[in-house]
Amino acid sequence: MKALVYTANNEITHRDEPSPEAAPGDALVRIEAAGICGSDMHAYHGHDPRRVPPLVLGHEACGVVLNGRYKGQRVVLNPLITCGECHDCMTGRTNLCHTRTAIGLARPGALAELTTIPEANLIPIPEDMNPVHAALAEPAATALHALALAERVTSRPLSEGRALVIGAGSIGLLVALFLKSKGCRDIVLSDTNPLRLATAAETGCCQTHNPMKDQPLDDSGFELVIDAVGASMTRKASVAAVKPGGVLVHVGLLDSAGELDVRKITLFEISFIGAFSYTQVDMQAAVKALYSGALGDLAWVETRRLDEGAQAFMDLDQGKTAAAKIVLCPS
Repeated sequence: MKALVYTANNEITHRDEPSPEAAPGDALVRIEAAGICGSDMHAYHGHDPRRVPPLVLGHEACGVVLNGRYKGQRVVLNPLITCGECHDCMTGRTNLCHTRTAIGLARPGALAELTTIPEANLIPIPEDMNPVHAALAEPAATALHALALAERVTSRPLSEGRALVIGAGSIGLLVALFLKSKGCRDIVLSDTNPLRLATAAETGCCQTHNPMKDQPLDDSGFELVIDAVGASMTRKASVAAVKPGGVLVHVGLLDSAGELDVRKITLFEISFIGAFSYTQVDMQAAVKALYSGALGDLAWVETRRLDEGAQAFMDLDQGKTAAAKIVLCPS
């Protein structure tokens, strides 16, 4: 089969790889569409010691099952592989399983013609669902999970407040789109990439803000702040922007360095929440939202062939694409 292989730092190679064989309990899936995630880019730069080359990356995928219980069905892949037996798994918080792993991490991923995954990780989708849209289920579930955590602690409904989303990649843009679908009418999406900001503006879901060019945002001006970047500077900006009694949800994982204004967090009773990945229920809800059109026409997604994947990684790395998400299709 053909696959995109992370072969060295800043190097992706489109080449022949042995076709995978499904182990007992696994499904063999013919990939129709697979997205490039920020964590794939993190690995591409050599910043993730868990992802060791040579490795087929990719974990945001849709495909057709070739064996087992779901044979012939179109599915979305939940890439998180968990033990199913620990307290967190048993209480539905599978994303917190301490032995969790994923495709594209400890085993080959979905940027290939074929991949294998535990059958329990498959989510059937409508036969007429656009596979490129279906491949967005994983980042959409991440966005939805972050907002679900926020909704548990906000003092008023999201529709009544002002929201700031930092980062106009796919998760940040999906957070803004979900906020709009929940009735929030005052959303600001902030990013330093003017191409991505232009793409976000075209969706009509938010105002856009470039901290490198525009006037500074109001301090303590937002009931909800979502940091979808997770860098020292964005954490600083997040704490500065959140109102007293407000909520800050930290989703991004760019780095863990830098200071945090814990004095403001404490004195103003700001809820600081870490949000990681999603559960199976989040994935199912994301599929429904994508299929229903609740998140718009998704025209901001760019589709390329799998054999164009190396260039796609380079374009993302160099900020040369306006797309918040690039999805690769093997055929």
